[in-house]
Amino acid sequence: MRNLPLLAVLVSLLMLSEPCLAQEGAGAATNGAPSFGQGAPKGSATSTQFAAGPALSSMAPAPITNAATATNGEVKAGDQAITTAGINDQQEKNEFQKFVAISTGQILPMFGYNLFGGTPSTFAPIDRIPVTADYVLGPGDEVVVRAWGQIDIDYRATVDRNGDFYIPKVGNINLAGIKYQDLQGYLKTAIGRTFRNFDLSVNLGQLRSIQVFVVGEARRPGSYTVSSMSTLVNTLFASGGPSAKGSMRRIQLKRDNKIVTEFDMYDLLVQGDKSRDARLLPGDVIYIPAIGPLVAMTGSVNVPAIYELKGKPTLEESIALAGGLTTTAAAEKVTLERISNRKMRIVEEFKFDRAGLTRTLDDGDLVTVFAISPRFDNAVTLRGNVAAAARYPWQPGMRLKDLIPEKDALITPDYWMRKNAATNAEVASTSKLHNDVKSSIKEVNWDYAVIERLNRVDLTTTLIPFNLGQVVLANDPKANLLLLPGDVVTIFSKDDIQVPMSKQSHYVRLEGEINQAGVYKAEAGETLRQLAARVGSLTPQAYLYGAEFTRESVRILQQKKMDEALDRMERASERDASTRAQNILSPQDALSMAAEMETRKAMIARLRQVKATGRIPLELSADATEKNLPDITLEDGDRLFIPPQPSVVGVLGAVYSENSFLYKSDKRVGDYLAQAGGMTKDADGNRAYVLKADGSAFSRQQAGWLSGFDGQRLMPGDTIVVPEKTDKTTWVKGLMDWTQILYQFGLGAAALKVL
Repeated sequence: MRNLPLLAVLVSLLMLSEPCLAQEGAGAATNGAPSFGQGAPKGSATSTQFAAGPALSSMAPAPITNAATATNGEVKAGDQAITTAGINDQQEKNEFQKFVAISTGQILPMFGYNLFGGTPSTFAPIDRIPVTADYVLGPGDEVVVRAWGQIDIDYRATVDRNGDFYIPKVGNINLAGIKYQDLQGYLKTAIGRTFRNFDLSVNLGQLRSIQVFVVGEARRPGSYTVSSMSTLVNTLFASGGPSAKGSMRRIQLKRDNKIVTEFDMYDLLVQGDKSRDARLLPGDVIYIPAIGPLVAMTGSVNVPAIYELKGKPTLEESIALAGGLTTTAAAEKVTLERISNRKMRIVEEFKFDRAGLTRTLDDGDLVTVFAISPRFDNAVTLRGNVAAAARYPWQPGMRLKDLIPEKDALITPDYWMRKNAATNAEVASTSKLHNDVKSSIKEVNWDYAVIERLNRVDLTTTLIPFNLGQVVLANDPKANLLLLPGDVVTIFSKDDIQVPMSKQSHYVRLEGEINQAGVYKAEAGETLRQLAARVGSLTPQAYLYGAEFTRESVRILQQKKMDEALDRMERASERDASTRAQNILSPQDALSMAAEMETRKAMIARLRQVKATGRIPLELSADATEKNLPDITLEDGDRLFIPPQPSVVGVLGAVYSENSFLYKSDKRVGDYLAQAGGMTKDADGNRAYVLKADGSAFSRQQAGWLSGFDGQRLMPGDTIVVPEKTDKTTWVKGLMDWTQILYQFGLGAAALKVL
């Protein structure tokens, strides 16, 4: 192959805080510092009271921002928006959580405390909340009365401190202690003492607010102004619930120094039971005592967490509290880590039976439920190049033939998917079937497959190879090995483990002027000449001199080398630009250099569009026949294209008329150049060359002194290329050197069309 600076010709042809508290006291004290029930008197400069709406969904344990200040320093629910304080209970760890983390390597959450971590950021307005039938009216409630008939009333007013409600033309009516369900009948009777023949509609408007206190181990203790419809649970949410040191199971509602109810949040969380919730009255106190005894439940339970004990629960009750066992829990044994007499830790292990489940738990216990082992005791595994990779039940006396009974067990699902997908896609788009004929299945490696077996003595893995063809195709009883439980049988394809060339399948495409053009499977070791002779003769129009033989492995290598060369070219260009930038003396030089760099980048980008073809010149003479084809051993994916004999010669580059001219056997290079009008003044005649139809090239430098370049005879399909003169800078000179490698990639005249 001749070394020609092809790239030089190609060059010549181109030229992307946490919410602040906002003073936390808008609507609070003048100094902007909120106080969460620190004992400051109502309305003092250090006291901020929170107002909470009655609905659970409207309780938000957060500081108030941009709120209007009431005359007594309290903020009323429904009148303001609030922001979340960013309280995250997971960041507030108690001592037992840290203790458990040391033992288990994980931080278990406190069960239920996350319920108070994601409360809404606004209160629902009070006038939008339905009033329950048993609601008791009192001072501060707004009543809306409408009547028509003998009397016309459209009136709303607030029940005064004496419990009286004044209606014009009727007078005062005492409503204190009246339930909402009785209100309409009560008012109709009162008005009926004066008027007759009327209809009446009664509703409630703005409800009164009451003040309650949240104390003890609350996340945010203090005084809260809430709706008169609020309950214990509602207000717990308003205050953020218990702190990490507060009890979830013994929350008390106190009224007049007496316990009205004791609420267990676990009843609500686990069973959805809210029956012990109670309506609040003015002055009520919600007391959250310190957290009680704790036990940690970890491992294969549905809700691993730290739970607060109440009484002496059994292991069975505690597992139920943790959501029960997971699907993969092993019902064999349980471990219990216990703090003994507050002196030392002990570990116990007991069975998952009735005796174990009835054991009681103590403060500080850590219970671990194990998961089942992934081990299969009665299975063998089939994997690799098979139809159904899976675990199969093992039976005594089971052998390889029982696991792979027939050849169809070795056809992978990918084969059917590719076949169906290709056909369906082609039919849908062209009404034609897919014509890419090639091996559509990973061919089985019949010579080698393997059994992996665990040695129970020393836990090492033993590989037992076997000949798959002898088992499946020949039914050889000696190759039909006995299987044991736990065996893993792996079947390989010829792509997984490279087999000898003689055992590989090669599909070759013969196209063009061949009487029986098509896709053929080459025999083991078959050459190009042998395949051509076996297939059939050439047509009379065949132009064997211009035959194109391409190989995929060669194309990949060519493309790799060409990419490496272009990468080097790019780096050299950057180095050259960096060196020249140090010598720039004027703005004009800077602009000129920038323009040149853009030209270089564009040129390299276009050169990257030229892709290697993988063509291997066959070096045939003009009168060659199929018997003269080289004895090159065929590979999978090889392609031979024999074109018809062309009737023209091309002239490209720095000539006055780039064109194709009729071929005549007596015409020389000079004759075709003359037909193209000769070379232009920018032509680099010393570097002119011919791209031959067989893939080779011939340059003026190779012509010598006797015959001369212009006197060379050409063949049909040849192309004369005349490059333009290039600036002989250091960078371009270096580029010329790289072209000797790039020329080897079979770019040919077709590459010029890309550029």
